[in-house]
Amino acid sequence: MDIRRPYPRHPDGHPGGTRHPHWWQRRWVRYGALVTLLTLSGLVILALVRQQTGTEGFLVGLGLAVLPVPLLVAAFRWLDRVEPGPWRNMVFAFAWGACAAALIAIVANSFATRWIATATADPHGADTLGATLIAPVVEESAKAAAVLLVFLFRRRDFTGIVDGVVIAGVTATGFAFTENILYLGTAFGTDQLSGGRGLASVTAATFFVRVVMSPFAHPLFTVCTGIGFGVAALTTERRRALRVLLPLAGLLLAMGMHSMWNGSSSFGDFGFFAVYASFMAPAFALLTWLVIWTRQRELRTVREELPVYTATGWLGPAEPHVLGSMRARRLARQYARQHFGRAAARSVAQYEAYATSLAFLRHRARRGRAGADFAERESELLNALWARREVARPSLAHAAPMAPRVPVWSGHGHAPRYPAPRHGPTAPYPQPYPHPYGYPYPQPYPYPYPYAASAPHSRSAPHSPSAPAPRSPSAPCSASAPDPYRP
Repeated sequence: MDIRRPYPRHPDGHPGGTRHPHWWQRRWVRYGALVTLLTLSGLVILALVRQQTGTEGFLVGLGLAVLPVPLLVAAFRWLDRVEPGPWRNMVFAFAWGACAAALIAIVANSFATRWIATATADPHGADTLGATLIAPVVEESAKAAAVLLVFLFRRRDFTGIVDGVVIAGVTATGFAFTENILYLGTAFGTDQLSGGRGLASVTAATFFVRVVMSPFAHPLFTVCTGIGFGVAALTTERRRALRVLLPLAGLLLAMGMHSMWNGSSSFGDFGFFAVYASFMAPAFALLTWLVIWTRQRELRTVREELPVYTATGWLGPAEPHVLGSMRARRLARQYARQHFGRAAARSVAQYEAYATSLAFLRHRARRGRAGADFAERESELLNALWARREVARPSLAHAAPMAPRVPVWSGHGHAPRYPAPRHGPTAPYPQPYPHPYGYPYPQPYPYPYPYAASAPHSRSAPHSPSAPAPRSPSAPCSASAPDPYRP
């Protein structure tokens, strides 16, 4: 299900309308150049791998290498279910890893290894040096380029650690897919020459090591780079040095882990298993715990930020808790599909994605990380929610009993509070965080509530010196001063 990020798109031209973008700045040109680059890289890497493995070896390697791909992609997609990113980003990441990054790695590694062998007259030492030093630097840099491109050109799709983990992991999955074709196809060719068959064959041993025991190896390395970019995305723009150093630190960690993994075969007969048990497995467990903890923190952010829109009438009373529970979300989509059809289920899924983006937008604003277009983006998200309310609200209400009533922490003291209004259904939601801007943001939609039937007139944003104080609902409104809160 393709759920795009619900942020307003900037026009291609100048805001004033007097200037037009150059031809190379147009979207179709950029997309065309990217597709052409990836296509050419794929054709070249296909020819290189087929030349080295042969047609039969290529087909065998392809059939075996594709087995772990759906599981890995599904795992990363599961991590991204709280705020699903667009599928096009994952397709680009996989294609970059499988085509562009793999081509860079094959060409650069072969050239560097041959140069070292010629310079040292030691082919065996050149192979070891290339595997432990050259390959980690080249491969991790090539894979990190995909994360960097998404971070720079799809910034609104890249908002935190989970986004970095997903893009990095899918890129590394594509890279490992191509690399496994090469290794498995080469192993099959070796068995054809030596007569190896069954479990004792080189193909079976290669499949066991690369596909069964360590399908997560490349994703594990590159995820470190993705975490660095994800933490940089959470850092304020004023701390530019930190925003540069964090991705570099993640990249260096990925290179170090990759180097240790490649060098495990030189540690003796049981060096591979020793590194696997003492380093790779604990690192995998630690990173898995980290990304799952981050996912749960995102759900908590949804529960903490959305009640302000409940207090002003944009969301139903139980929706923050439903949207903060993946089980309740899934139940709401199932209810919509069973009672209203597939289109309704897509609308509910989009409603969930928009509400999550709204919660994250408000969370960034409260921490001083939202831009000057906060009001425009908030308005876009709220209008998108309102347009889907007819189907989404009954479905979410049906799933409400399955949503746990998790307490929301106010940030002051140690006592939890629930996001229920304190003075009736239209009471303002208390703001536990300081106001991050001098103008009246963030507040839940800076325009009047669009329907008077249940329109609360009290506003929940804290007052700032540059913003007019909220007027009491009972105060009269003069003709010279129109009421900004009256529909």
